[in-house]
Amino acid sequence: MTQESPLHLPAIAILGAGSMGRAILQGLLSPHVRVATGIRITNRRLEAADDFATEPRVSAWVTSTNGEANREAVRGAKVVIVAVKPADSEEIIAEVAADLDEDAVVVSVAAGKTLAQLQAAAGAARAVMRAMPNTPAQIRRGVTGMAVGEHVSAVQRELVESVFATVGSVVIVDEERLNALTSISGSGPAYVFYLIEQWEEAAREQGFTHAEAALLVRETVRGAAELVIASGEQPEELRRRVTSPNGTTERAIAVLAGANLAELLDTAMQAAMARAREIAAGE
Repeated sequence: MTQESPLHLPAIAILGAGSMGRAILQGLLSPHVRVATGIRITNRRLEAADDFATEPRVSAWVTSTNGEANREAVRGAKVVIVAVKPADSEEIIAEVAADLDEDAVVVSVAAGKTLAQLQAAAGAARAVMRAMPNTPAQIRRGVTGMAVGEHVSAVQRELVESVFATVGSVVIVDEERLNALTSISGSGPAYVFYLIEQWEEAAREQGFTHAEAALLVRETVRGAAELVIASGEQPEELRRRVTSPNGTTERAIAVLAGANLAELLDTAMQAAMARAREIAAGE
């Protein structure tokens, strides 16, 4: 394994220490990452601050006991990541707007909230971006889709890309495609988890124990995913190679094709995109 080159970043604030905020934090705490003056993080619960008490690279504020916590955290930060619930994101951005550095960029990970909404909360000339990471960011295998606001400079964009690259891959898209991206990679891990869940249940129905079913299914999923990445082959070609004419796999694939799996996935993604539009509308 090759050693990663040192990555030097300016001060960063993360508002919200939920699962996604913590995932991003873990990427920034990677051994090769250096964050000038440390990472600031805020959360409502005191326990969250206690979690970082022994980490010298992190300064934690508790909003339930300090009404100025978010404002204090963003002062001097060049990247401010807002990792709270969508319903709270605009309010928090507006709360800290006056305390942001002139060259700071605000990055929201709230699903559905548009750049226009973020811009209105942050200020007309403020640099704002949207980022949609997914949960494998927790193990640095995430995919983050990003949309860039009109006031974001090339330097700021590259800086934010570097931040999210610490937890996986980054894809820049037009905002019009961000809801679609969210329905693919953002919600996508849940599709895979659900498939694993149902696949393991089917294995247990065949007489395998819970442990055996988990081993068979999870290692098969991991091996297949790693093979499609490592080989550079198209999944259709890999499927063809394992599907012998008139064999067992061909019979099973015929059942999946007959159920119109592609149409089912499209319907699921359309439902996710519809919900993202509802969130943007405040529903």
